[in-house]
Amino acid sequence: MEAFKAELEQAGIGEILYNEPLSNYTTWKIGGPADILILPRGKEELVTAVRLMNKHRIAWTNLGRGSNMLVSDKGIRGVVMKPHKGLDYAHFEGSLATAGASYSFIKLSVMAGKEGLTGLEFAGGIPGTVGGAVYMNAGAHGSDVSRIFKSADIVLETGELVRYEKDDMRFSYRHSILQEQKGVVVEATFELAEGDRKEIAAAMATYKDKRRRTQPLQLPSAGSVFRNPPNDHAARLIQEAGLKGVRRGGAQVSEQHANFIVNTGQATAEDVLALIAHIRSTVQDRFGILLVPEVLVVGER
Repeated sequence: MEAFKAELEQAGIGEILYNEPLSNYTTWKIGGPADILILPRGKEELVTAVRLMNKHRIAWTNLGRGSNMLVSDKGIRGVVMKPHKGLDYAHFEGSLATAGASYSFIKLSVMAGKEGLTGLEFAGGIPGTVGGAVYMNAGAHGSDVSRIFKSADIVLETGELVRYEKDDMRFSYRHSILQEQKGVVVEATFELAEGDRKEIAAAMATYKDKRRRTQPLQLPSAGSVFRNPPNDHAARLIQEAGLKGVRRGGAQVSEQHANFIVNTGQATAEDVLALIAHIRSTVQDRFGILLVPEVLVVGER
């Protein structure tokens, strides 16, 4: 590890932080320290970092905005890599929208609407980065990334920079090949369509109003905790099981939206995991349905 640190620092790769609390980088405001947190400033630095980790056989984890991730209380051993400012960009060419990995997915949807391009309205309430959205095939309101995805530049675990087209990504519900084949999205391009700016703005305003009315935006959360079962909604099942407001330590099933677990102040990852386990067993006992978590659980247990 010391040889890796020395080579990493010599390479001048963005910002390097040691024993950094990851609670500062997740929307749940939960998570122990990373041994090393790397914030590469652009594509070249990201590629160099991955190649160095591969060379020294250092375990690593990629982190976007941390909006769909639960980091354990003990943190993450090895390296956590978070694409930084040099990958925070977007541009439009005709019906194509291209954005760097660390660009806000919400901001991209707003910018697309202003360009008169339709197809990204569903993203207006997804609080993650473009890279994270591609990784998870993020979706809402009956649409998802796979519907508009054209291609992405990805750094594989070997350090090879490749371009994946839609078929390469093997998208399914909240899933992509990147959950099986380790890699980091550097940049993604989405194929949109010309639309009416007023209609796009109206649709996004409707989604935004619904989000404000139904989601606990005032407390730290990770969005939806469970995937929706076929032909049903996890929130309905959790609510019907009488679990709204149930707590484990500082973690609570939201009174506003049953598929959200909120951090009421001092929640730990173990609190959240205990509550997830209770929800799953209760819903299974009541309805015979085993809910599948949507959030990614990472780190040392």
